[in-house]
Amino acid sequence: MPPSRALSRRQLLTALGTGALLTACGGAEVPNSEGARAGGSPPAARVHTLTDLMSTTPFYIAHRGSGDNWTEHTAEAYSHALQSGAKAIEVSVSATSDGVLVCHHDLSTERMTGRNLLISEVTFEELGTLRNDSRSWIGPKAPLATIPRLKDVLDAHAATSVIFLEDKQGTNTTALLDLMDSYPNSREHFVWKQTAAAKHLAEAKARGYKAWGYFVDNVQIRFADFAAGFDFLGIYHGASDEEIKALVAYGKPVICWEIHTRWMRERVRALGVAGLMCSNFPYAAGNNPINTRDDFASGVRAAGDLPWILAPSYQPTLQPEFSSVSLNNEASSSYTLGSMCPVTKDTYSLSFDMRWPMAVPDKSGSAGIAFGQADDQPYRPTVPATVAGYHVSIDKAGTLRLFAREAGSLDGELLGEARSDAPEAGVWMRFRVDVSPREITFARLDGKETRAVARTASYRGGYFGLTKNYQGKQPVEFRQVEVG
Repeated sequence: MPPSRALSRRQLLTALGTGALLTACGGAEVPNSEGARAGGSPPAARVHTLTDLMSTTPFYIAHRGSGDNWTEHTAEAYSHALQSGAKAIEVSVSATSDGVLVCHHDLSTERMTGRNLLISEVTFEELGTLRNDSRSWIGPKAPLATIPRLKDVLDAHAATSVIFLEDKQGTNTTALLDLMDSYPNSREHFVWKQTAAAKHLAEAKARGYKAWGYFVDNVQIRFADFAAGFDFLGIYHGASDEEIKALVAYGKPVICWEIHTRWMRERVRALGVAGLMCSNFPYAAGNNPINTRDDFASGVRAAGDLPWILAPSYQPTLQPEFSSVSLNNEASSSYTLGSMCPVTKDTYSLSFDMRWPMAVPDKSGSAGIAFGQADDQPYRPTVPATVAGYHVSIDKAGTLRLFAREAGSLDGELLGEARSDAPEAGVWMRFRVDVSPREITFARLDGKETRAVARTASYRGGYFGLTKNYQGKQPVEFRQVEVG
């Protein structure tokens, strides 16, 4: 059960100071992680230090172990993030009733395990009976995982990685600093993390640690009060351009958190942000497609695939038994398939199957695919376009339509249409969109083939996604999505 992100920016920022959840991400090519050598042991891990991390701009930190990809704050998430090329991870810390430091964002276990226990009131042995569950966010095959002991995580990664550590309870400063001090070259591998107004900066600095102070609500008012004491400054990606620029103007490296997409990355980089704390590290720290076809059959969301609102209740349901995904939120929906983006070829095709499994919506409802977008901002045909592009849809009558929309446009321009057989509930339909530099062909291929051609060269961005273009409970399913 990952965090609900369906909150206002103010609620999100306020929550950060009290222990609720947020995440983040960033942008250059992800280094290829080396796997085990055939027939032998894995290669020795490369050693990354704080000096090494700060030598590149931008630099990246896997927030909560990259919680869009693996169950947050688990040993598995930290390991996978580092194996995928991250030099640094971010770890939240609390102490159990018997004094064991553990990795968990919230002060309670309810959001991630379904049981409402205060970590400070239960023993480590009791915590061991619980399992972190991110299936509603990452997919039905995401493994359940235990709440790890901090020392085990540091033993595994402190010698080779940079770790940003935060005492979420605010009562474990001495114990946490003592543990940090017990590792060799600790000041090159640990960064003290806290809200800018928290009380323990002086203690961390007295031990020789660099410190990152992140600002929550009313940030502009508080910058001058706290910025001077920190080595690195932090701000939420939902802050305004003016707020981010104002923090950057203090001349210290600014780290922006909860960046899930490449568009978010590019926006804050243009504002002067140096560090990106990523919950979608393998995708947001790269620029190339990871796949050329969907991975719905795995039951785990591919890195880069994201709903239009970043919350579990809006995440489409992966259906590994059907190798499909169901857009089943009652609202009009979009699902960006960033794992297959950007498409960089001048001439390419997008193929996919689609069906309404239960009932075809009324004649005002349609669904299909959006493409040609220059970035990975959500594109929903039912609201003004956040980014220019095209979408192809089919409705209850079987009419295929191709629209082009400028950024800010709602209705857009109808470029072409074709009549096909009316869809039937439960029956898969096959579609193909062919894009060349000067025209677009869109076709339905099941049954009697139907196609139309439009002469258009307006939008040739490489991002695309699936769309449900109506309000209503009738889900729409997709499978066999492929770039050709």
